[in-house]
Amino acid sequence: MSVPEYARANFPVARCGGCDLALLECAYAVSGEPRYVICAIARDGADYKITPFGHLMRGNPYET
Repeated sequence: MSVPEYARANFPVARCGGCDLALLECAYAVSGEPRYVICAIARDGADYKITPFGHLMRGNPYET
């Protein structure tokens, strides 16, 4: 199985040395419940780029 384009495009942002990490609370689009998302934060001139790349789950993620 090949890695999809969106994942390949975002992976370098997540591992770049100039990025900081942040933990953001978001609403899950399907149910509205809160999700906690790990994001890479990078500067783009005066703006910031925020790239979510993982979320933390309650309970055992292997059972989900």
